[in-house]
Amino acid sequence: MNPPPASPGPAGTRRGAIRAVALAAALCLTLVGCSVFGGSDSESDNGTSGTSGNGRMKVALITHGAKGDAFWDLVRKGAEAAAAKDGISLTYVSDPDATGQADLVRDAVEDKVDGIAVTLAKPQAMKDAVAEARAAGIPVVALNSGIDAWQAQGLLEYFGQDESVAGRALGNQLDGFSAKHALCVIHERGNVALEARCAGVRKTFGGQTENLYVDGTDMDAVTDAVAAKLRQDPTIDEVVTMGAQYALAAVKSVKGAGSKAQIATFDLNKDLVKAVKSGTVQFAVDQQPYLQGYLAVDGLWLYRTNGNISGGGVEPVLTGPAFVTRKNVAGIAKFAANGTR
Repeated sequence: MNPPPASPGPAGTRRGAIRAVALAAALCLTLVGCSVFGGSDSESDNGTSGTSGNGRMKVALITHGAKGDAFWDLVRKGAEAAAAKDGISLTYVSDPDATGQADLVRDAVEDKVDGIAVTLAKPQAMKDAVAEARAAGIPVVALNSGIDAWQAQGLLEYFGQDESVAGRALGNQLDGFSAKHALCVIHERGNVALEARCAGVRKTFGGQTENLYVDGTDMDAVTDAVAAKLRQDPTIDEVVTMGAQYALAAVKSVKGAGSKAQIATFDLNKDLVKAVKSGTVQFAVDQQPYLQGYLAVDGLWLYRTNGNISGGGVEPVLTGPAFVTRKNVAGIAKFAANGTR
């Protein structure tokens, strides 16, 4: 997702108005009068800053999710459920480019939203935009990524998985399968959450761990790169991926390379559930993205309506790791089929 650059204009003119409107129109969740940055619903109601035209609280969920990544559909569904329950006007936008994501935060500030939920996959790139939101008096919470950065940037709450803990837990699991050489496939270079996962695996796994960086926006390239590595080094007996779709791509890689490597993964979707059931994939570490989206939006509502801060502002609210194996996958399958796990 690479929107066009912001249009130049005088001070006070919204940066990237055309880009923001196009993104919001394409990705906006129409829940209860969803506001699009720059649209008519962004008008304040009775002089109350940040409320939509019908007086509802406005929240912007801004992620680094790439177009077509089913993981973010789960996050968005959770956010949608919370917004429907709380009577919130919710806007969802995303940009995998950190600069673009930061600009989306600034657009939300100019739209005078009542709260922002944001991912911090690349915390340093988001720092200034988050500071601008806080300076404008807008409460900001983090979800999914940035567990080591949210407090330093002054965010109220964090909802997600401790990726280092999850990585260490996965490494222990690999020892239980008697694996000796793990290939940790990272589909987005510089993403702190993905790097922490592989670093965690390396800390506890008794065998050898090496990272392979691939272009996560090109699934064919991912499949080919993993297969090439497996052909190059037949000692690799475990492939660890950072997302469900990449695990399914790795299944093709293993087959194409004639390798006997097993596959484990972080994250889950309904197709991955089937793979775990059949044994094609050993297990998945589920960080429960639906829950992340739900808690982030609901957390902002609780803060604005009752002053609540989950975790007291000093502890993250952990949504994982939750292991999905052949032993318990049947209990997860019905939720995955509904598109919420």
